[in-house]
Amino acid sequence: MKQYKYDDIDGMQELVSGEFGPWSCEVEITQEMVNQFAELTGDDYWIHTDPEKAKTDSPFGCTVAHGFLTLVLLPKMLAEQSYQVTGFNNMLNYGSDKLRFTGVVPVGCSIHSRGRLKEVSATSKGTKMVIEQHVHVVGQDDRPALIYELMFIYM
Repeated sequence: MKQYKYDDIDGMQELVSGEFGPWSCEVEITQEMVNQFAELTGDDYWIHTDPEKAKTDSPFGCTVAHGFLTLVLLPKMLAEQSYQVTGFNNMLNYGSDKLRFTGVVPVGCSIHSRGRLKEVSATSKGTKMVIEQHVHVVGQDDRPALIYELMFIYM
């Protein structure tokens, strides 16, 4: 695995790509998981938590995962990294620039993700990396269900 010192902006530019990396491991979306998320967040809308009503009243014919549940599962979907950033004291989640829920994640399906490094730049706080992540329902790899750009700052 190739290593890059956190402040080697020029060296890390070779990691920036329009191509996405390999698929992550798969995560199954269960009704229990959706119900736990609903209880935790207070979002118990029937389209997520009532399988019987969803069979008849939902345009999807089943319950679906919350968009934010899909988002928070990203750390669980680990893809093998081809590089390692070294030499930093702290790494901070700096936020996001883009979040789109572009498709439905039915309960009972599995999801996986893949990402690409979109940007590396120097800031007054440290080295900022922007990573674009796409989450797909397994078997529907032509269109993501979620698009997310997250930013980290290495200091």
